[in-house]
Amino acid sequence: MKGFGPWLAVLALVLLLSALRLRPLATAVSLAWLAWCVWTWVRPRRPRRD
Repeated sequence: MKGFGPWLAVLALVLLLSALRLRPLATAVSLAWLAWCVWTWVRPRRPRRD
């Protein structure tokens, strides 16, 4: 469950911003989070030193 902390925090933030009628900001947060997740998934790995 520890790995879900950041995901739940971002989800709560987006829901809060949406409830406060700050949907453009909620959209920006969602897209930034998505971009960060994709970047961490596809970025090149550092070569190992054996």
